[in-house]
Amino acid sequence: MIMIEHKQLEEVEMADQNADVSAAGKWKFPVFVFFQDARNVFKRDELGLEILRIAFPAALALAADPIASLIDTAFIGHLGPVEIAAVGVSIAIFNQASKVAIFPLVSITTSFVAQEDTISRITDEQQGHLDLEKAPDAKSKPHGAISAEPKSKPDDAVLAEAKSKPENSERRHIPSASTALILGVVLGLIQTTFLVFLAKPLLALMGVKTGSPMLAPAERYLTIRSLGAPAVLLSLAMQGIFRGFKDTKTPLYAIVVGDLTNIILDPIFIFVCRWGVSGAAIAHVLSQYLITLILFFKLSTQIMLLPPTLKNLQLKKFLKNGSLLLTRVIAVTICVTLAASLAARFGPTPMAAFQICLQVWLTSSLLADGLAVAGQAILACAFAEKDYQKATAAATRVLQMGFLLGLGLAVFVGMGLQFGSGIFSKDKSVIHMIAIGIPFVAATQPINSLAFVFDGVNFGASDFAYSAYSMVLVSIVSIGSLFLLSKTNGFIGIWFALTIYMGLRTFAGFWRMGTGTGPWGFLKGRS
Repeated sequence: MIMIEHKQLEEVEMADQNADVSAAGKWKFPVFVFFQDARNVFKRDELGLEILRIAFPAALALAADPIASLIDTAFIGHLGPVEIAAVGVSIAIFNQASKVAIFPLVSITTSFVAQEDTISRITDEQQGHLDLEKAPDAKSKPHGAISAEPKSKPDDAVLAEAKSKPENSERRHIPSASTALILGVVLGLIQTTFLVFLAKPLLALMGVKTGSPMLAPAERYLTIRSLGAPAVLLSLAMQGIFRGFKDTKTPLYAIVVGDLTNIILDPIFIFVCRWGVSGAAIAHVLSQYLITLILFFKLSTQIMLLPPTLKNLQLKKFLKNGSLLLTRVIAVTICVTLAASLAARFGPTPMAAFQICLQVWLTSSLLADGLAVAGQAILACAFAEKDYQKATAAATRVLQMGFLLGLGLAVFVGMGLQFGSGIFSKDKSVIHMIAIGIPFVAATQPINSLAFVFDGVNFGASDFAYSAYSMVLVSIVSIGSLFLLSKTNGFIGIWFALTIYMGLRTFAGFWRMGTGTGPWGFLKGRS
């Protein structure tokens, strides 16, 4: 009897899956899927509200750290153009090293945790239904039989008791979460060792050679900042876990507390204690460890931080997909780091202006990454449930929202930099160079927003291989354009090349889903 019921359940699930594929795969030309329900882009339906619940706190959390870096930049900018240029080079090295170490881990963690959590909840629900079906029933017993078991509760009472139990009354074991935490600590220690001992060679590689006035402050800042690498990587790993649970409020709370601490300590350490760039680095390191402690305490109440045995770790799964995303991150890192290096070779003034423009460029664009996080979490759950109709609707909705957000950011950033560049520097030469970069920083916002959201869509579909290989091709073209255009057009050429780079990233995402290939094959009616 049980085998028949399971068979019927499988047939129903198969029928539902085929229906979803049919509904989602009705597009003769999949490219038109991007315009699906475009009029309802801001509709407050169930999907729209779910996206906003995840995206809004995530966007604030993602923007909080770059905003804190902008405030760092504003404080350090008053020390002089040499100091801000030196810190700009050091931040570029530290951030790129962190991305190489943690970005693959965070992206994979979010998808895998979302999938495991979804499957676990589905399994629990199915087990609950089976337990109710197997509940002792007096009517099914032979006449006159006496049951040794207590009389079962009515279904309503059983459900009421289940609902009254808090979901987190018992800590859950999520293998991917435990794996991410262990890898985060190990990678953080490796990064600290790497940056402390190779600070001077890395700075030389970025164009800050012996004899440069930027070398001493840059080396001090990078060395001290490197001591916070374990906290940075562990906190980012935990943020990936919370995103997988569709909880973006907890990371936001921790990041805001940490960044406020950083903002308060900055002027004290930089100006009152007269520690200069070293004070800025110390303030940042302390704030990162505070963020890590808050997240660690909260996560320890929800899941088992360590696996029961080493066999429960998902190391093979992480390393396989992580190597693909590592390739992708290295490609991205080379492009951005090369741009900063080329700017540094033009001298302290162009580098200072480039650092300010780059911080604004990334800070505003990363607001769209909140939509990417929402898209990734929702899509990972939808693919785990084989709900292709929801996967299509979620992908198109976040992309449409991302494009409109980019248009709004273009206006805001253009006007903000035009009238507010004096906040970051009082040097007239630096302000003049910033004015040159404003059109590029503002005009690329819609492209940047789509590029970030497409990343989240691809990761949610676990399309890690395509994300890696397409980015390698994009980087090859972008690196060539950086060398060529910076040589022929100087500072402006670097921004032209970065525009080409982001445009190609957006096109790669558009091509995958728009042609209905890979995990999006169901858009053409293929399961």
